Amino acid sequence: MTTDPAKAIESLQISKTKELKSTEKRDTLIAIEKKYQKKWAEDKIFEVEAPSLEEHPLGSISAAELRAKYPKFFSTVAYQYVNGVPHAGHVFSQSKVEFMTGTARMSGKRALWPVGWHATGMPIQSSSDKLRAEVEKFGAQFEKYEEEPIIDGESPPAPDAANANANATREDVTKFTTKKSKATAKTAKLKYQFQIMQSMGIPKEEIHKFADPQYWLNFFPQLCTDHMSSLGFRVDWRRSFITTDVNPYYDAFVRWQMNRLKELGKIKFGKRYTIYSIKDGQPCMDHDRSEGEGVGSQEYTGLKMKVLEWAPKARESLEGKLPADANVFLVPATLRPETMYGQNAVFVSPKITYGIFKASDTDYYVITHRAARNMAYQGILFKEGEFPSVTEIDGSAMIGTLVNAPLSVHTGGVRVLPMESILPTKGTGVVTSVPSDSPADYVMTMDLRKKAAYYGIEQEWAELEIIPIIDTPTGDLIAKSLVESLKISSPKDTVQLEKAKDTAYTEGYYKGRMKIGAWSGQSVEQAKPLVRKHLIDEGLAFPYAEPERKIVSRSSDECIVALMDQWYLDYGEESWRNTALTHLANADGNGLNTFSSDTRNAFEGVLNWLNQWACARTYGLGTKLPWDPQFLVESLSDSTIYPCYYTISHYLQKDIYGNEKGTLNIAPEQMTDEVFDYIFCRREFDDDIVSKSNVPKSSLETMRRSFEYWYPLDVRSSGKDLINNHLTFFLYIHIALFPPEYWPRGIRTNGHLLLNGEKMSKSTGNFLTLDDMVKKYGADASRIGLADAGDSMGDSNFEEDVANQAILRLYTLREWCEDAVKNKDQLRTGEWNYFDKIFNNEMNALAKETIHQYHETSYKLALKAGFYDFNNTLSFYRESSAGTKMHRDLVLRFIELQCLLMAVIAPHWAESVWLEILQKPTSIQQATFPATEEVDGSLAAARKYISYTASNVNSAEGLQLKKKAKGKELSFDPKRPKKLTIFMNERFPAWQDAHMELLRSMWDPATRSVDDKALNGKIPKAEMKRAMPFLQGLKKRLQAGEPAEAVFERKLAFDEKMVLVSMTDLLKRSASLVDLQIVNVQEGGRQGTDVVTGETVTGLPSNAEGAQPGTPTFLFANVETS
Repeated sequence: MTTDPAKAIESLQISKTKELKSTEKRDTLIAIEKKYQKKWAEDKIFEVEAPSLEEHPLGSISAAELRAKYPKFFSTVAYQYVNGVPHAGHVFSQSKVEFMTGTARMSGKRALWPVGWHATGMPIQSSSDKLRAEVEKFGAQFEKYEEEPIIDGESPPAPDAANANANATREDVTKFTTKKSKATAKTAKLKYQFQIMQSMGIPKEEIHKFADPQYWLNFFPQLCTDHMSSLGFRVDWRRSFITTDVNPYYDAFVRWQMNRLKELGKIKFGKRYTIYSIKDGQPCMDHDRSEGEGVGSQEYTGLKMKVLEWAPKARESLEGKLPADANVFLVPATLRPETMYGQNAVFVSPKITYGIFKASDTDYYVITHRAARNMAYQGILFKEGEFPSVTEIDGSAMIGTLVNAPLSVHTGGVRVLPMESILPTKGTGVVTSVPSDSPADYVMTMDLRKKAAYYGIEQEWAELEIIPIIDTPTGDLIAKSLVESLKISSPKDTVQLEKAKDTAYTEGYYKGRMKIGAWSGQSVEQAKPLVRKHLIDEGLAFPYAEPERKIVSRSSDECIVALMDQWYLDYGEESWRNTALTHLANADGNGLNTFSSDTRNAFEGVLNWLNQWACARTYGLGTKLPWDPQFLVESLSDSTIYPCYYTISHYLQKDIYGNEKGTLNIAPEQMTDEVFDYIFCRREFDDDIVSKSNVPKSSLETMRRSFEYWYPLDVRSSGKDLINNHLTFFLYIHIALFPPEYWPRGIRTNGHLLLNGEKMSKSTGNFLTLDDMVKKYGADASRIGLADAGDSMGDSNFEEDVANQAILRLYTLREWCEDAVKNKDQLRTGEWNYFDKIFNNEMNALAKETIHQYHETSYKLALKAGFYDFNNTLSFYRESSAGTKMHRDLVLRFIELQCLLMAVIAPHWAESVWLEILQKPTSIQQATFPATEEVDGSLAAARKYISYTASNVNSAEGLQLKKKAKGKELSFDPKRPKKLTIFMNERFPAWQDAHMELLRSMWDPATRSVDDKALNGKIPKAEMKRAMPFLQGLKKRLQAGEPAEAVFERKLAFDEKMVLVSMTDLLKRSASLVDLQIVNVQEGGRQGTDVVTGETVTGLPSNAEGAQPGTPTFLFANVETS
């Protein structure tokens, strides 16, 4: 009997994040959310279709015209792998598509967001294999397992050198690299697979079932569907499917895709370097790895340095272990073959035990065992796939050995010398020394010369001449120059040496010119491949490759680089790449919208380095390669164009596995390659398609209509880490298989998600699954937290406090809306007053801003304008209307607008208010954004002025309170009855007018500048002190792009007197005033006019003169009351 997945993970532990003190309000909101999720599902509100053939027969209207007549939006997010439940990081990426889909619906478009499930590849298979072994070892209930004790004070193992190198400066400056924060974050803490399953909340008694890989495919998809639905996602679930041959329809789709790519010459067969797992017996691609995602291979030149004379200890150690005629070579791996002319030694580590491996009948190589594992699969060692060492030798025994250095000017040979910093986890463990161009080699050589006795060498071994071989801007002995300029004195100064190495390599490669050898006079960039070819052709070297950094497969095997025959996609082929780059550039506006320059730049980087990619494997789950069924299509190659499958999936299959036929009653075997070609607009109709497939013409046309309407994909949304593979493959394959009309129109990427400002981590407890999130905060509060988290390619931050506070905000606002509508008859009606107009205008402005930010996919800013600022303006209106009551029409308009503006982010809350409180007849999911009036600039300016003035009044009183608190004598006592006098002025000071006109006459709008010297020459010296700051302020505004007319006219957009008079009641209440007077100050500031009574007011205080248009001054005074 199959266990209910929901019940099976009831024991899921809540992560150690913030705890809620009270849940009553949350529970009320969750009940509302569940109610409307159920109703939306029953009403099939998110199920959308293309316009029918009955409305517009196929061919009667072009696809472009159809899309124009019935605007659509189609977006997807990378489908989730079904080996776990979604966490906050997954849902953050998904929320971008959710909000885009909501925005499109609210814009009147048919909006489609389908979701599928990915099971292809090794993760599930390798996990199942581990569980099968653990069940055999510990029993079905793991009852034989005994807890392994943790020793007090035991420290975790130090990171190995390969991992340490992950942060090192890149070795090859000509090669693109990336830091994979997602991959490096995956740190396994649990030893056994069953423990990992337990940590996911799977009951122990259920875990043994997962030893069958198919059980994963049955268990997780429904669970993930339930979790995503609990957030109210606008998904058309009819279109869901699962990958691999478990779904025969999708299996046929992938076979069609691979067949057509092979026919187009995009899939090829041949020898190439690939990351390989010896244990699994197949390539290990990105999604097959538990460590090292995104890491590629690094190709070196393996230099053959023949032993001319063994050091005594080495000779003694090897006595009788090698054939008498053996040619033994030390083999350093170098990235700089062009520098081999300058070799004057070769380094080994005294701490490493090297192996001697047979390469041919007579040749033997001295290298590390790790290097031998790689060479054995690259045709370098004697037998392919075998790497037993003939014997071993300590590095210390080889010190003093004389070897031949190919191309070196030191033709008599060079000595083997010690270098303790050599790592056994990088290269071959042998390093050739070129002190002219390698700072590390130069420092080591100098140290050996100074401390020969300490190192146990003959001093003369380290004293071979250092020959200049490359001219650079820094000099022809760049290593020496950099070591001296950076004051590096020891081989242990690793930080400075890394800096020097990077400079030497970069400058040498891009700006260096050879001054020795056959290619003297040529640039290093030109000479490097020529020198390398010469060494290989002459039998002095061979190509060698290894992983750039440590890579571990999901079967826990440390991977190597193999040179093997395999099927691969020829990404990087020049014309294909150039077409992709052109589409990416979007010069004509019909290409790819990347939403940010950072995303576009990242794509350019990947497109310019990415090339051949193995597209098949022999182990795991997936679709068999049609023409070579011993192979399976790998997981990043069956997941490139699947968005087009969503357009027809519900016609083909009723369930995600394709066990039941879909609405068109088509069998999997009827979905031939020719049928897919027709559906996806790669060929026109002919009768052969029907006769060979038995798919009715009407069904074919229905599916083609769906594809040509929904395609092209409007936006593909994903985390930025997928640019390096999945998203770039997605772009390439669409370009290869479809006409340009159907190429993707947008790719939007987001950064990683922090939780409460820190990296999410199960080990620290700072972790949230989607299920945790919704149970803890409810759907809408969680969605607000996701919207607030951020929208850039940088790391975003989900703050639990934001979600928690959203619960109170939503609950309180809903209560207010309910109360306001219930008591609407008590509100004011009739003519609008000034504050009514300001409130209405600000609602218009905020609605426009919110809708604009939604369309810009800036959801944090949309939330700010449409929720936080929108509620702030309500608070302002409520306060300003306390004496007169709010206007009924505006209160109802506020509630309606708030629902419409928040329907994208908080749809459950909006729906409940829309239907239950406003009593609207249809769902808000079928509503559109509101049409708003043009914003009145004068009212907007008056609103800012009111807030600014009210704030300054409070500040003025606060300043006087501070003075009193410090013991200063004041004539004003804030605790006694008080009067506020506001001083305003309708004219700017006359001296400012003269200087402003001077600037106006000299300002150059074309260059946004003024001749400062000439300007200063026209200002009298006596005026300089006050004129210069004033003019500088005007210049800053002009240079910032503010219209010149607005700067120079200096007219307020509103009637300041009228606004101040309208504020009288507001200020009296907020500042607890007995009286308030507004005085219009006259020139000179000695007297003015009472704005209300018209009476002349004399004897004004000194601060009255400081009043300027839009900037009043204030005076508090005590008054006697009767």
